[in-house]
Amino acid sequence: QVRLVESGGGLVQAGGSLRLSCEMSGRIFSAYAMGWWRQAPGKQREWVAAITTGGSTNYADSVKGRFTAARDNAKNTVYLQMDSLKPEDTGVYYCTMGSDYWGQGTQVTVSS
Repeated sequence: QVRLVESGGGLVQAGGSLRLSCEMSGRIFSAYAMGWWRQAPGKQREWVAAITTGGSTNYADSVKGRFTAARDNAKNTVYLQMDSLKPEDTGVYYCTMGSDYWGQGTQVTVSS
């Protein structure tokens, strides 16, 4: 059974940083592309970042240059380093494995 567990969310002031982690179990982690999505209050979920099995990354324009995705296959974990945070980055952040599996989410709140 696949399990994705996010951690690292919290409350931070604008301009600050957070690092989210997502640990996967139940599959061979290195064989899967991983992604990050977020959902702001009252809005639809939006894609944030993706990282391939080889470590290549892509980002939404809204976070490009501020967020960095990385993976550690030895730890079955994907990370999202978020710098220069803005209030509009507030939301629940989810990690995904392929297109079928989602974590439970972790709340990120950026105060102005």
